[in-house]
Amino acid sequence: MIRLAARAGMIGPVLFGFILTTLTILKYDFLLSLGWHPLQAPTFDWPSGLALGDHGWIMTATFILSGFMMTFFASGLRLSLPPSRLTFYSTFALSLAGIALAGLAFTTDPTTLADSTPATWHGRLHDLSFAMLGLMLVTAMILLGFAFRTDVHWRGLSNYTWLTVALTGPTFALKGAAFYVFLLAILVWSEVVAIQLHPK
Repeated sequence: MIRLAARAGMIGPVLFGFILTTLTILKYDFLLSLGWHPLQAPTFDWPSGLALGDHGWIMTATFILSGFMMTFFASGLRLSLPPSRLTFYSTFALSLAGIALAGLAFTTDPTTLADSTPATWHGRLHDLSFAMLGLMLVTAMILLGFAFRTDVHWRGLSNYTWLTVALTGPTFALKGAAFYVFLLAILVWSEVVAIQLHPK
């Protein structure tokens, strides 16, 4: 179970990053038509806008698959860490983050139409999932930083986890291209933790 969860945790970030990069390149002109710009407006309907238009189903499927892989990965962490309330709450929050990531499969509403078109039910669910993803992921990482300190096998990742979370504030304050730094840091953190989880 732990080995499979670790493999899910290792494959998930790589898959997500690959699909995200590939679709961004393929749909570059389409993203620009939505109002996105790689430097001036990197979070404008990105990455959610990749699920719109041609090949959008690929991003939708990636949201779902990546979300379930994160939830499965969280279950492996729960089994690996010392049993405690801290372990339960931290991995439960990570599981909820995975469910929220899968919830991004609800199609977003293009921002450019917000003033002229009423929000759709799936657009509202998408926005709710995005907010839940951010809240649960940050909560999980903060708690995991403490949980890692209770086991010698995981202790070395405690400060690294908190440092990754610390990028959240400056990233969203600076906005712009700094968002890519935070996204990459989260994917790398997930990969590092999954490698640590994998039985030697």
